[in-house]
Amino acid sequence: MEKIKSSIIIGVAIIITAFILGKSFQNRNENLDSISVIGLGTKDFVSDEILWSGSFTTNSFDIKTAYNKIVSDQKIVSDFFINKGFKPNEFSFGAVNFQKKFREVRSENSDNQTRYEQVFDGYEATQTISFSAKKNPNLMQRIESVSSKTSELVNSGIELSSNSIQYTYSDLPSLKQSLIEKATKDANERATKIVKTADGDLGKLKRASMGVFQITGQGSTEDDSYGGINDTYSKNKTARITVRLEYELE
Repeated sequence: MEKIKSSIIIGVAIIITAFILGKSFQNRNENLDSISVIGLGTKDFVSDEILWSGSFTTNSFDIKTAYNKIVSDQKIVSDFFINKGFKPNEFSFGAVNFQKKFREVRSENSDNQTRYEQVFDGYEATQTISFSAKKNPNLMQRIESVSSKTSELVNSGIELSSNSIQYTYSDLPSLKQSLIEKATKDANERATKIVKTADGDLGKLKRASMGVFQITGQGSTEDDSYGGINDTYSKNKTARITVRLEYELE
């Protein structure tokens, strides 16, 4: 009886082992009977949105004086841009921000020990101004032009700190969709050429995966980033995406 049980166990083990080996061999052949290719979709385009902002500050030991001065400066800044050809509704001011300023004072006591003390140094009031345009080439051009002329405000006693211009695109979803289609077509054409050169036939699609969406300045040599790149400092940009397709071979 024990011999019969042992024989049955051995027989079952052989069947299971054969099944596993057969599956492994089948999977190996499936991997061998396929081709994986990467397609690329790229497009050069010009940004149609612009955002530019700047800020100016004033200081006073009295918060009301600081506020009144920043309001007065706001009028000067507004007139400056209106004289440059802008309409009042083409720019906007943010809320006034107040910050307490402190300075460090060094002193020595009777034991010649040095100590440092934070002393109140007045209020700093900050005002921001921002410009934006969407699908308006004329306004975009005027914003670009005036952003480099703000130093003229120094003559009025105002130092406007300018931020970098940011350029974006209003229809990224459509752009991305067109690049996916282009990359998919490119991958399919590559696979077809490779298989035909080897006298084979392309079978059905097994897998498809998409790489990250990258936007760089035109002519940029920046390497692809794992999380994607979205350049906002270049007006002329290049968008790219990759698609990996895996086909069965017949």
